Amino acid sequence: MPQAYDAIIVGARCAGSPTAMLLARKGYRVLVVDRATFPSDTISTHVMHPLAVAALATWGLINRLTATGCPPIHTYAFDFGPFTLSGSPGTTDAPVAYCARRTVLDKLLVDAAAEAGAEIREGFTVEEVLVEDGVVVGIKGRSKGGEPVTERAKLVVGADGRYSLVAEAVRPEQYNERPPLLAAYYTYWSDLPMDGRFETYIRAHRGFAAAPTHDGLTLTVGGWPYAEFEANKRDVEGNFLKMFDLAPEFAGRIRGARRVAPFAGAAVPNFFRKPYGPGWALVGDAGYNKDPITAQGITDAFRDAELCAIASDQAFTGARSHDDAMGEYQRTRDQHALPMYEFTCQLATLEPPPPEMQQLFGAIHGNQKAMDGFVQTNAGTISPAAFFSPENIGAIMAAARVTT
Repeated sequence: MPQAYDAIIVGARCAGSPTAMLLARKGYRVLVVDRATFPSDTISTHVMHPLAVAALATWGLINRLTATGCPPIHTYAFDFGPFTLSGSPGTTDAPVAYCARRTVLDKLLVDAAAEAGAEIREGFTVEEVLVEDGVVVGIKGRSKGGEPVTERAKLVVGADGRYSLVAEAVRPEQYNERPPLLAAYYTYWSDLPMDGRFETYIRAHRGFAAAPTHDGLTLTVGGWPYAEFEANKRDVEGNFLKMFDLAPEFAGRIRGARRVAPFAGAAVPNFFRKPYGPGWALVGDAGYNKDPITAQGITDAFRDAELCAIASDQAFTGARSHDDAMGEYQRTRDQHALPMYEFTCQLATLEPPPPEMQQLFGAIHGNQKAMDGFVQTNAGTISPAAFFSPENIGAIMAAARVTT
C-alpha cells in the first residue's frame, strides 16, 4: 500500500505538535492524531524554564504565549529554612520562565502545527501500531466519529507520554531505570500574588513550590516520599496543607488565598527508552521520563522535538541512514538529559542534604553569582555536571572563605 504521509505523530501535546510543526515547515506530509480535543487539560508541572521559552522564541511563538496573559517569572527562590537562595533562572537572551496552563499552551502548539501544514485529527483513538516484517509502517484507529481508519507513513513518532502506545508496540530497551520516588500533587489558588517569583520550599521529607500562572491564579505543587503514597492519598488535602506550616511566612500568605480547583497528581517511574527503531521514534515522556520535582518535562519535550525533527529530515533526504541519524538523536538527548536526570532523582528522595552539601549551600548564600548558578542549574539553563564540577565548587568555597 502507498504511504500517504512522511510522518504520523501519535500525541499532539508538548512533544508531538512541535515535532509535527518542524517537519511540516520543511515541507513534509505530516499527520498528527490525539485522542484528546483541544483546548484540554493534562497533568503537568506547567513550568517552561528559560530554555523552553527560547525554543518558543526561535519557533516564532513566544508572542502568542505572552498575548495570553501568562505572567513572566524573573526570579527563582529556594527556601531551605535557615536561608533562601534566589537568583535569575535564565540568560541575557532568554531571561525569564513561564508557568503556562496546558489548556492554553497545548492549543497554541496544535494551532502552530496546523498552520505549518500538518494535518491534525483530534478525538482520534489509535488502536494498533502497524508492523510489517519488523518495521513500523502506520497506525489503525478510529476517528472522532467512530469510523475505522488505517494510515501509513515512512515514520511513526510516539509522542504519547510515559504510557506510550507506540512504545508498548515496539518494546524498546529501557535503561537507567529508577522506581517512583515522590508522590506529587498540585492545585490552583486565587489571591496569592507571586510578583514574578517561582518559590520552592525544601524541608526534610517534604517539598512544595508556587508559581504564577494564567488568569491571575497561582499554582502550588508539592509532595512527599513515595513510601507515604498509599497512606497520604487518603487525605491529600490535609497532608498537602500541613506542608505549608513548615514555612510559616508562606503559610500566612496562603491563608488569605482561596483554592479554586481540586488536587491532581501522580507518582511516576524514572527511565530512559531507546527512542528509535525501524520505522519509529519516540519523543518527550514516551522516550525519557523522570520525577517532576525539577519541572523539566516541557523543556525536554521541546528539545526532543527539535532533535527528532533534524534526525528525521536527514533520514528522509538520504543524508544519513535512519539508524545513523536517530542514533545521534539518542546520544545527544542522553548527553543533555543524564546529568539533570541524576540530579532530579536525588532531589526526589526528599532526603535532607548531607553535611558537605549543607556547607556548600552556606557558601552559595549571599554570593549572587553562585546563587544565580544554583538557580540556573535547577532551571536546566546550565548542566548540574558543570555547576557541581570540582572547579566550580572550589571557586565558590574559595570566595566564601574570602568574604568571611
